[in-house]
Amino acid sequence: MTDQATPTPLPLTKNALTVLERRYLKRDPDGKPLETAAAMFRRVAHTIAGAESRFKKGADITSLEEEFYQAMTNLEFLPNSPTLMNAGRDLGQLSACFVLPVGDSLAEIFEAIKQTALIHKSGGGTGFSFTRVRPANDVVKSTSGVSSGPLSFMKVFDAATETIKQGGTRRGANMGILRVDHPDIMDFIMAKRDQNVLTNFNISVGLTEKFMEAVEHDSEYDLVNPRCGTVLKRIPARKVFEHVIDLAWTNGEPGIIFLDRLNRDNPTPHIGEIEATNPCGEQPLLPYESCNLGSINLSKMLTADDEFDWEKLRATVRLASRFLDNVIEINNYPIPEIDEMTRANRKIGLGVMGWSDLLILLKLSYASEEAVALGEKIMKFITEEARKMSQELAAERGNFPNFTGSIFDRKGGKGIRNATSTTIAPTGTISIIANCSSGIEPLFAVSYVRQVLDNDILVEVHPLFEQIARERGFYSPELMKLIAERGTVQDIKEVPEDLREVFVTAHDITPEEHIRMQAAFQKHTDNAVSKTVNFCNDATKEDVSTVYRLAYELGCKGVTIYRDGSRDMQVLSVAKKEESEPETTVPMESHKNGRKRERPRALKGSTYQMETGCGPLYVTINEDNNGLFELFTTMGKAGGCAASQCEAIGRLVSLAWRSGVQARQAIKQMIGITCHKPAGFGDNRITSCADAVAKAIMMHMQHEEGIETTHAQNGGACPECGGPVEHEGGCCVCRACGYSECA
Repeated sequence: MTDQATPTPLPLTKNALTVLERRYLKRDPDGKPLETAAAMFRRVAHTIAGAESRFKKGADITSLEEEFYQAMTNLEFLPNSPTLMNAGRDLGQLSACFVLPVGDSLAEIFEAIKQTALIHKSGGGTGFSFTRVRPANDVVKSTSGVSSGPLSFMKVFDAATETIKQGGTRRGANMGILRVDHPDIMDFIMAKRDQNVLTNFNISVGLTEKFMEAVEHDSEYDLVNPRCGTVLKRIPARKVFEHVIDLAWTNGEPGIIFLDRLNRDNPTPHIGEIEATNPCGEQPLLPYESCNLGSINLSKMLTADDEFDWEKLRATVRLASRFLDNVIEINNYPIPEIDEMTRANRKIGLGVMGWSDLLILLKLSYASEEAVALGEKIMKFITEEARKMSQELAAERGNFPNFTGSIFDRKGGKGIRNATSTTIAPTGTISIIANCSSGIEPLFAVSYVRQVLDNDILVEVHPLFEQIARERGFYSPELMKLIAERGTVQDIKEVPEDLREVFVTAHDITPEEHIRMQAAFQKHTDNAVSKTVNFCNDATKEDVSTVYRLAYELGCKGVTIYRDGSRDMQVLSVAKKEESEPETTVPMESHKNGRKRERPRALKGSTYQMETGCGPLYVTINEDNNGLFELFTTMGKAGGCAASQCEAIGRLVSLAWRSGVQARQAIKQMIGITCHKPAGFGDNRITSCADAVAKAIMMHMQHEEGIETTHAQNGGACPECGGPVEHEGGCCVCRACGYSECA
């Protein structure tokens, strides 16, 4: 590896360094980092540049390594996380996501589960279509029995993912897709109304043109048995569409995928039909393909005069395309079928991040027509330049092996190295490293509050806003805190009007404006676009319907929406005293001590009856002058393990509270623990005694203390650092520490 001194310190923020140390750098068995950030980038650059020797004898690997290194350390281009983590290391698995086929036989299904486990062990995520699985109660001739249907097998995949991720460094995630004409579609749509089910899956309904036409005309459409192709019945399309909208409004799922559009742009239809995508939906893939992604930081594509630098973008696209093609060559794929299919089509997905930051630097509002037009122009330029580079690589290295019969071959075009070149992916953690806005999303917040170690409250401010505020003389800590509390600058008169127009956040933008931006980028993107349409909590189901229809009209390939505060177990990151929220929100206490408190002779409290599978559980919660102090439990049915375990839970929770641990930490640890009935008992859907205790604490905090809270925009607080969590393309990311719930 080239040993070159870095002339200047890397332009990495404290947050970026924290994320790198926690999730990317090589570590010893005790968890101590064995490399610096600069060494990591050098390791990646050296490894990826080394692929050149496979194509050309005497290739100037050293110069290319330096180009790769400079592009990454200047934060102009970054590959997807597995490449940063694993290039040049023993694992060597550099792809983020994969699609696996799921057949209709037990052998095929459990082979897919085995392959899923191997992929998750390597740090990847997986997408599946369960459309080929025969419906529930269909005949199984080999056993003279009946099928349990796709949902039952999805739960097996989910359980396998849960087991594998316990020992991994990166959370495995899945995308489950079912065609809208599958007979079990209604059960699939309703599958995640209980948020304790399929927790390791994003789910999306695969919509067809025929179905959307039936929705438009309020007519019926066919449900088809995939085993034999028989039409089982016809049902009203609009009713199904309304159920999708209802559940998406309720908790953000299912999303929708337009299957015919995925296959309209399938570059190798002679090889197979696209049925599924990766977990975040932006990468449609054939069975056994993997996605190989990277993103250009658009906020770095400016001249010294703050003009957009098209020549710099051109050079960066060319370099990044070569980088990603090299990744395919040296990647260590988890199973042979993926190795073969990925090399046969050589798909790459070059995308962007820092889009909102670029608009701010250009003094354009995200919601403006000028911004939409610029987005379309930039993406057209990137795709055209990436394809030109792919043609040059084909001249050097050969076409992708499945070129003959592909859409490029049929059109009589030039040879090309990569079946696809561009994708707009969610850039969660790599955008934290690059200190830029994520993907093509608008700003999450101009300023926000995060809690550190459950004690210190810090106000985080967007760096461009803070810089401008200081330069123009209106910066003050009090103003930044006010902005953090409101989550927007739109109604704050201390902020100049021209800046209010530019510093718009996800909730300042209408859902229609979200979709128009997504459509602008999709128009010139080979694969798909990851984008979350954010709704305020008071959005209606009709609002969701409008967005879904508009996405279809404007040519999007899929839609993910999130209505603020719609997830049952959303944890809060800010507290106010103005408006109350739904009963499921969890307040944070205002009092917290650092040592164990002594028990007074008398305490006040309340008792809550919770229905569990073991009978009624009575939970008593007492307080002293400083807040929650102790918890006791009594089982309605005397004796047994349940009673003793509940007593143990009470003692431990009491000790934690008296030692200064916040109640929300106890709730986070216990809520959702499942005993014998995942669907839950009673009105509160109690899944276990521990879950009952957690929900009793929530009820007490909401109704007895009278603390009123508000949801942080987009999804609550990070369970690791207390920072706000952003919903992006079907996954959750904390920009404060890099915590992520997506693969």
